Amino acid sequence: MFSLTTDEVEDSESGDFLGYRRQGSPSLRSQCTCCRVKVHCSSSPWMHYNEPEDEANRCWKRAESVPDIDETKSTPDIDLSPMFERISIVNKCGVQGKHFSGIPLKDLEEASKNLVKALTIREKYMMLSQQSFPQIINRCLQSVIDKNDFHMISDGCAACEKKTIKDHPIDAPRTDGDPFDCILPNSVNCEFKMVNGVMKVYLDKASMDQDKPFDWTYPDCATFLNDQNIMYTLISDGPLKSFSYQRLSYLSYKYQLHVLLNEIKESAAQKEVPHRDFYNIRKVDTHIHASSCMNQKHLLRFIKKQMKVNPSEIVSCGKDGKMMKLKEVFDSLGINTYELNVDMLDVHADRNTFHRFDKFNAKYNPIGQSELREIFIKTDNHIGGKYFANVIKEVMSDLEESKYQNAECRLSIYGRSKQEWEKLAKWAVVNQVHSDNVRWLIQIPRLYDVYRSNKLVSNFQQILENIFEPLFAATNDPKSYPQLHAFLQYVSGFDSVDDESKSEHVVFDADSPFPRNWTNDENPPYNYYLYYMFANLTVLNQFRRERGFNTFVLRPHCGEAGNVTHLVAGYMLSESIAHGLVLRKVPVLQYLYYLAQIGIAMSPLSNNSLFLNYHRNPLPEYFARGLNVSISTDDPLQFHFTKEPLMEEYSIATQVWKLSTCDMCEIARNSVLQSGFPHEVKQHWLGPNYTREGVPGNDVSRTNVPDIRVAYRYETLVEELQYICRGLQAGSPDSNTSDIRKIHKQALPHFHTNDFTCY
Repeated sequence: MFSLTTDEVEDSESGDFLGYRRQGSPSLRSQCTCCRVKVHCSSSPWMHYNEPEDEANRCWKRAESVPDIDETKSTPDIDLSPMFERISIVNKCGVQGKHFSGIPLKDLEEASKNLVKALTIREKYMMLSQQSFPQIINRCLQSVIDKNDFHMISDGCAACEKKTIKDHPIDAPRTDGDPFDCILPNSVNCEFKMVNGVMKVYLDKASMDQDKPFDWTYPDCATFLNDQNIMYTLISDGPLKSFSYQRLSYLSYKYQLHVLLNEIKESAAQKEVPHRDFYNIRKVDTHIHASSCMNQKHLLRFIKKQMKVNPSEIVSCGKDGKMMKLKEVFDSLGINTYELNVDMLDVHADRNTFHRFDKFNAKYNPIGQSELREIFIKTDNHIGGKYFANVIKEVMSDLEESKYQNAECRLSIYGRSKQEWEKLAKWAVVNQVHSDNVRWLIQIPRLYDVYRSNKLVSNFQQILENIFEPLFAATNDPKSYPQLHAFLQYVSGFDSVDDESKSEHVVFDADSPFPRNWTNDENPPYNYYLYYMFANLTVLNQFRRERGFNTFVLRPHCGEAGNVTHLVAGYMLSESIAHGLVLRKVPVLQYLYYLAQIGIAMSPLSNNSLFLNYHRNPLPEYFARGLNVSISTDDPLQFHFTKEPLMEEYSIATQVWKLSTCDMCEIARNSVLQSGFPHEVKQHWLGPNYTREGVPGNDVSRTNVPDIRVAYRYETLVEELQYICRGLQAGSPDSNTSDIRKIHKQALPHFHTNDFTCY
């Protein structure tokens, strides 16, 4: 028997617009003794669990009474537990050998153990690489190891410590003067070399001769493969798949109930916030490629403008070695600028690009001519990428004019030579390509097979050396690489890009050769690329942290198509991913991505043209379940029509999936949290306390996300983690936590930094 009971709640307007206060009677309880869904209006999110004497009849119980908010409080702080209708499941049935969820207790115990093991594996890789890991998951894992009960944080003083908008204004300070003018620290004269595909750093030449590198811990290849095999076993485990699917279904239905019961309250809370609405909250385009960050009309106008203003500028070298002016290039192609239009430009994706990544890549060539791509959207060409810099600065100007829209643009480093980094940095510094609304990610195309067939490299390690050696050199001696050091201040992470739908003819296992021995023409598999990028980033981040420089994260394209093994590598190694469409087919991984709150930058319009029809896109399903999703544009040049492609993306998603304003604001808040903008900037955009768990971390006056929604998401995640922890404790706690303790211990990095006193 299921019963729904609600309190009559009188909504009162709060002076700081940060929550609802309770003015009703305690919730009424049904006297039914069987499992039921309870909907109750409560001032406290705490769930009280009474342990029965009989272990087989272990169940969770809601407290019989709910304490009222103390109306005598004199401190005008925020409501850490906003008033809304909460949904909980209470079991009064003592069914032998079964938990309240209806699954066998043994299956619950095994599923909980495996999920905690998977979370511990991710924690290890995130800690070693200096990437972020949610504090709430860290607390949960620690409670498992310490054999303590896990619960949500209830810090009554949190609100008292909140800074006001006067103390911490909403707008971050703008950059004045030359953004690339910075202090250049002295060299520390370290030596470094790549060994088996991973860079080693030595104190000096003598240490390198003795092979005594700094003990900067990273997971070696054998450790990664072992952990990867554990993950493969988990995602194919039948009972765990059933358990994960059940929990994901529960999360979907619970969200639907939440919306039915609380949508009006959430809307009312937003209306009470002065000045703030969806248009003037910060939102970040977390996945956009610089070479296609403009729309097709913008690129057309720019090309026509250059033909009108600079027709005599020498822009390229012909096949015969003759220097060619811009007008001569167009004449050689038989193109008249007056007749040129967007249809002739032919850069927009259409129905013919669906599942044809080769045709999509050809759309990067205006009018189908690679010469025009080389002139207008490349950083390294005869004119030093001047046109590309100018068109990007126009896009930046549009972002600055909108004020509240920001972007993380991808720039390419191919790994063909060690000079690529300095050329890219010179392009940015000389052309002053910078905006406070933009941060850079570096994308590494997986094109070893192309370079090998063209005899540009002889083995895979050469690509790794070309990518990472300049970064270690600039970290070691910034004065020798001033432009690169200045440019790296605005780089937040690395991306791995290519067509994921390509079949992989080799697998990454213990028999795979080291990068220096990978000399065949076959492209290494996705996980091979990602592991060696991660391993080198881990060492680089530890080196840069010791020097006091910014560190980098790994945020690859992952799960757009192809094998589910890509998502396993993404789960283990990446702070966040782009796309994640294949997650819809793997319930265990999807549930783990939810528990770990891994960011997923989704691009529905891009997917619609390439891999998945819009109505089949899993974004609304992911969002309802509580996965950390954001909306991004990917390639406005190919997929969008307007001057504001990010708003176009939000607009279409809202219309098709009937998203509410609260939903849109929550997704926008997620995008800021996922982004690589500095912590100090995020404090202005989201509030100085944004890193705190739950409601204390939300500032509705900046995010326009009601505390009700934040409390629902937080309490739901806590309940899922509590469920897993209690399932783990249902069996033999010592045997269940032995493997977890071992993995957790490996996550503690051992740094020997006594020799770095000069830092």
